[in-house]
Amino acid sequence: MGAQAGGRLGPEMFDELCPSTLVPVRFADKWAWPVLRCLEDGPRRFSELRVPLRRATARVLTHSLRRLERDGLISRTAHAGPPARVEYALTPLGRSLLEPLAVLSAWTAEHWEELVEARESYAARERPRAAGAPRPGG
Repeated sequence: MGAQAGGRLGPEMFDELCPSTLVPVRFADKWAWPVLRCLEDGPRRFSELRVPLRRATARVLTHSLRRLERDGLISRTAHAGPPARVEYALTPLGRSLLEPLAVLSAWTAEHWEELVEARESYAARERPRAAGAPRPGG
């Protein structure tokens, strides 16, 4: 897997059995990581999760919770009422992901300024393009 001789990228680099397809926390799912952090201290109801994750719509949060459950990182337990309620909790697999996430959080904090500067620089370069100007070199 990976680059072939001469540095060319091989067609099997990301085949069906590639471990990268099993990475449970997708970087595109910006709510997965915060959900895991919210569950760090114990089970939470959906309404409790909505408080710190208030910028996520109910639909988006539900989608993130389902993907995390699918990947075995959280469990969903329905309790009969009254009142009926559903709780989400970290599984042992999900709990094992907290340490790597803490490392990534520390890296992000350490490189915060660089990340912000890179995004601002990119946005400044893209603004003229959005206004209809051609992109340099292409």
